Amino acid sequence: MSEDAIARAAAGIRKAWEDGAPIEPVRDALPDGDVDAAYRVQQTNTAHWVNQGRRIVGRKIGLTAKAVQLQLGVDQPDYGMLFADMCIADGEEIAPGSVLQPRCEAEVALTLHAALDREQLTLVDLIDSVAYALPAIEVVGSRIAGWNIKIVDTVADNASSGLFVLGTRPVMLDDLNLRECGMVMENRGDQVSIGAGVACLGNPLNAALWLARKMVEVGTPLQEGDVIMTGALGPMAPVAAGDVMEARIEGLGSVRAAFAA
Repeated sequence: MSEDAIARAAAGIRKAWEDGAPIEPVRDALPDGDVDAAYRVQQTNTAHWVNQGRRIVGRKIGLTAKAVQLQLGVDQPDYGMLFADMCIADGEEIAPGSVLQPRCEAEVALTLHAALDREQLTLVDLIDSVAYALPAIEVVGSRIAGWNIKIVDTVADNASSGLFVLGTRPVMLDDLNLRECGMVMENRGDQVSIGAGVACLGNPLNAALWLARKMVEVGTPLQEGDVIMTGALGPMAPVAAGDVMEARIEGLGSVRAAFAA
């Protein structure tokens, strides 16, 4: 795959971010099903944004639901970068156009008090490195018109990231059963999504461990202070101006994503 092709695909995605206008699928410009090429596009844009002054504060995991993996023809999750300017406070108003084609997912967020940078990481290593968990909503988006995505498109597009909203009450892992925690998300009181921790690779901790190992494998291990968005606990819900999404996660409390009218 030529560097010129990678650069053109990356530039197309950046233009969609900057202009607020979706583009045609980037998979048409990349080898069929070439996930490695898609990650090269993502890495090109990550380097560009870091050079522009954006700060990486963690990672997000996508495709943690088996049904979505089957839909996109893959057998593992994907990942994207979390930047500081993507983090929204609980209930803070989200301006129209902040995310292209926004949808909401309720998730468990984990924060780290120690780096996960050793080889052959275990679940115990992960648990020992987690400071606390928070309820979270990811406002996912797509720079690809009509969400017409395959695996190459979403990976290249920073795993279809947008914004993430964190709750404000940290909870220690020893006070949680993340596998069995139930989730309900409502839009102004109307239920729009339900789920549980088991929907996220069997347990959000399983998803976080996959991510930690993958980050060591690619040479960018998770660091102290990083946030991990561990993946959706239930189906995505579309949003529109004026919506107020509230997710309640058993043991973690609630978090709200408010969209300006």
